[in-house]
Amino acid sequence: MFAALSNAWKVPELRKKLLFTLMMFVIFRLGCHIPVPGIDKDLLASMFQSDIFGWIDIISGGSFKNLTIFAMGIIPYINASIIIQLMTMVVPYFERLQKSGYEGRKKMAQYVRYGAVGLGLAQAVVMSIYLKGAMIHPGFFSILTCVVVLTAGTAFLMWLGEQITENGIGNGISLIIFAGIVSRLPAGIMQIYEYVRSGTVGIIAIVIFVIVAVLMVTGVIAVQEGQRRISVQYSKRVIGRKIYGGQSTHIPMKINQAGVIPIIFAMAILTFPSVLAGLFSPTSAIVVFLNKVLSYQHPVYIITYSLLIFFFTYIYTAATFNTADVADNMRKNGGFIPGLRPGKPTAEYLDRVLSRLTFSGATFLTLIALMPSIFMSVSGMNLYFGGTSLLIAVGVALDTMKQIESHLLMRHYQGFMK
Repeated sequence: MFAALSNAWKVPELRKKLLFTLMMFVIFRLGCHIPVPGIDKDLLASMFQSDIFGWIDIISGGSFKNLTIFAMGIIPYINASIIIQLMTMVVPYFERLQKSGYEGRKKMAQYVRYGAVGLGLAQAVVMSIYLKGAMIHPGFFSILTCVVVLTAGTAFLMWLGEQITENGIGNGISLIIFAGIVSRLPAGIMQIYEYVRSGTVGIIAIVIFVIVAVLMVTGVIAVQEGQRRISVQYSKRVIGRKIYGGQSTHIPMKINQAGVIPIIFAMAILTFPSVLAGLFSPTSAIVVFLNKVLSYQHPVYIITYSLLIFFFTYIYTAATFNTADVADNMRKNGGFIPGLRPGKPTAEYLDRVLSRLTFSGATFLTLIALMPSIFMSVSGMNLYFGGTSLLIAVGVALDTMKQIESHLLMRHYQGFMK
């Protein structure tokens, strides 16, 4: 990794891309310290007591609980992109767009932007009403200002991510989430230090924490890179005087085909009741009940969270890997899986393999997502930096390094003509 970064820095084009990405990170971090006007910090701190908001605060780089202009982060964009992806399964128009090449993807990206702004506006309205008690001068103008600032912050982050994708290195939206997670590391380390210094946690617990963290990173990398390769044979075809096909290849089917999307979507759904509860008095029965049920250690939260992760893993995997289309494309190009007939038998076989892989991936995602609850229950440390954040950080780092290596390979490839 360090060798690839060193080589990338020596290439002027890649160095320019890396510097541009770093500059965008600086702008993102500056925005994370610009507060929304008209908010009392002391009143604000007392309103964010629910554990469910910890994940949103990490994704936004600490902007959520400080209520800066980037408080909503990039979550509305993520939700909009997931909704559009899921709509390709049920709406024929979006299915046609997905299959129509570059122009179709461009049109879908435009719909995602509109959806992100719409979802951001709706979320900003709910948040602003919820935060009315923390405003210095509560009223219509203060709420309107908060709504406009929060929505504009999300729209700006969306634009920032697209600029990184176009002019920098890696996927811009993913890198913004990555930057928000990594920015919380120093605060997490200081929190662990304070636990040790005050005697709340012993050295042995810290050593165990480090070992578990290393094992989790290793497991995440193994599962993220793990895949089942389905052998495919292409028959020879004679067209004119030339022979086409006859080669052997494979279909790579990843263990974790859905990535971190099921966790994000499950968390978004679990967060929604807490946000709506903010419209009521903090002492009301419904708010007290939701805060109790939606705590990380509560059985209802753990069971609901696990079921949602399994549900969205299967749904998103089915949306991104259509076994019928894969089998049909193989048949059209003269390809077949050895021992299986092309067409429906091939699709059924791929569907069986995909179902087993999806179950393994969903189990892995559930264990990773519940790791904070398990660790906090055992160690007593109230430290929210668990498997979800680790999964995102490692996944984004792997994808970015692959892109850097591919740029280096293209740069140094000489080909047959010199």
